[in-house]
Amino acid sequence: MTPTRLITTFLGAGLLRPAPGTWGTAAAIPVGYLLHVVGGFPLLVAATLLVFFVGWWATAVETRGKDDHDPSEIVIDEAVGVWIALWPLSGGLWHAGVDPWVFPYPGWIGAFLMFRLFDIWKPWPVSWADRKSTPLGVMLDDVIAGVMAALVVSVAAFISHTYFMS
Repeated sequence: MTPTRLITTFLGAGLLRPAPGTWGTAAAIPVGYLLHVVGGFPLLVAATLLVFFVGWWATAVETRGKDDHDPSEIVIDEAVGVWIALWPLSGGLWHAGVDPWVFPYPGWIGAFLMFRLFDIWKPWPVSWADRKSTPLGVMLDDVIAGVMAALVVSVAAFISHTYFMS
């Protein structure tokens, strides 16, 4: 396996069937958690940005000269998107000084589900980015889905902590 294929398939997760995007997202959650444990929110943000640019480059290499600009096995974009969806959880815990091993399951499950919802449903502006036939478009639709999921996670956390926790 070439280095760019290893990157774009997120260490092979994108080769799993069915639903490689869901497998890629699922594989990215524990890696995001590990990044949070090792370096908190700043490391998760830095890794997300780095992987975005590396993924963009690797996607360009892997799709060069091919008719399919977004093959299903390319899931590095899902990793970036779900890590963005995890930002409110990681950022909130880091800001509050909570032990980094604490990563409450409702938050990461919500991030996973909301990210997959927006990535599959593709509401505007996710659909706008998805229509781009470029490696940047491959990455951007998942970035936007991740931002939308992060907003839902943030609102859900606010409601939960304001109205249901004393």
